[in-house]
Amino acid sequence: MYCDLIVKNGRLVSADRIYEATIAVNSGKFAAFVDPSLELEGKEIIDAGGKLIFPGIIDCHAHLNEPGFEYREDYETGSRAAVAAGCTTLIDMPLNNDPSLINKDIFRTKYDVISKRSYVDFAMWGGIVGDFDNNPGTIKNNLNDLIDLQKCGVAAFKGFTCPNGGLFPTVNLGNIRKALEILKPYNSLCGFHCEEYGQVWEREKEAKANQGRTSQEKIRDFLDSHDVWTEYVATKNVIDMSRATGGRVHICHVSHPMVAQVVKEAISDGLPVTAETCPHYLGYSENFVFEKGAPAKCTPPMRKPEAVDALWNYVLDGTLSCLGSDHSPAADFEKDNKTRDIWQAWGGLNSIQFFLPMVFDLFVHKKGLSPTWISKLMDLNPAKIFGLYGQKGAFELGFDADMVILDPDKAWKIEQEKLFTKGHVSCFDGAEGKGFPVCTIIRGKKVAKDGSYIEGAKGYGRFVRPVSTL
Repeated sequence: MYCDLIVKNGRLVSADRIYEATIAVNSGKFAAFVDPSLELEGKEIIDAGGKLIFPGIIDCHAHLNEPGFEYREDYETGSRAAVAAGCTTLIDMPLNNDPSLINKDIFRTKYDVISKRSYVDFAMWGGIVGDFDNNPGTIKNNLNDLIDLQKCGVAAFKGFTCPNGGLFPTVNLGNIRKALEILKPYNSLCGFHCEEYGQVWEREKEAKANQGRTSQEKIRDFLDSHDVWTEYVATKNVIDMSRATGGRVHICHVSHPMVAQVVKEAISDGLPVTAETCPHYLGYSENFVFEKGAPAKCTPPMRKPEAVDALWNYVLDGTLSCLGSDHSPAADFEKDNKTRDIWQAWGGLNSIQFFLPMVFDLFVHKKGLSPTWISKLMDLNPAKIFGLYGQKGAFELGFDADMVILDPDKAWKIEQEKLFTKGHVSCFDGAEGKGFPVCTIIRGKKVAKDGSYIEGAKGYGRFVRPVSTL
């Protein structure tokens, strides 16, 4: 058998087992998985040297900011950091963009821009926005645009239940219910950032009015303004709209076990509800925010240590079925502790370049779990939830030949000045661990090697439509 690419001497990590096989690739697809004792010939041969091979990592939640906020990040800088970390498919959020991705015309504009620049295969979230105000020219709800966006091939739809500004206005329960009714016949997934608007608005307003607070006291005020009750109430409300309509709901970046329990009960009730979490909620607590300040600001915020410990139970029982980086980068000055307090700092983390290494170290080396968990949470489950299974997410014949070869013992250290992202300030600067990707392959082509992207792969990334809409 002669193939375009042969990958040999690797240990393949699927969602339920680790096994040895030689991988054969033709025309960018998995063509065969054969016994290692059999000799195959190929145009290119990669010797994995006994290392682990994962199906290409899917980051189901990232903000690459183009078009509109390229001063923070663009598709070239964000996607090159992603492939260096083993990501092969990235599902990009409809914000922070200007304009936000809320209709088919904006979809076409965004696609034309980013498709020429991406190192990584990409899918897109479409937006669900609410009525902002009654002033002429301001953004109104886009409920009439949802079906057009679905036909464009977005993988899911995203809405915010908390204060979020004029470019991506907050949805109310009426908007959510109507969106679920509109999209249910298409089996479309609607994801939500769940923090309840009124609580956040009132608590932030009160906290910001306090004068003379120290930096540490302001951090306490910020954390309290976004406490678990804001997330819990919004999550219950969104799930109730799924209960009312039968529409598919996805709860983004669950940060607390109390919220995860609500999701678990909804799943037990048979509702079409899924949820994700992020490595920073599993590996870091609010103590980290007090230590790092502005660079560690995100919402929902990191929680108390006992909540971090308990959140793991909901990963291990399948309630939280996938992981996203929630990469939401900033320009360096927007995360500068010397010039900005916690209220003035941008709320988002620079995390995409060490997404897989951090997860591997956390799950395998710190928690002693099997690497199969990573294949389940970062490959199989997100592929199925977002409609990409059939193309992505598993070692299956005919699937895209996406894979990442990872050395489980290779040490790494995050040095923010060496990041490939446009902004370099990261709260994870100085973090260390083991388990690092040494080769990233998308559709049979190497796009990254030994911790760096391959320059010629710029523009190789292609748009991925959900299989159900093909």
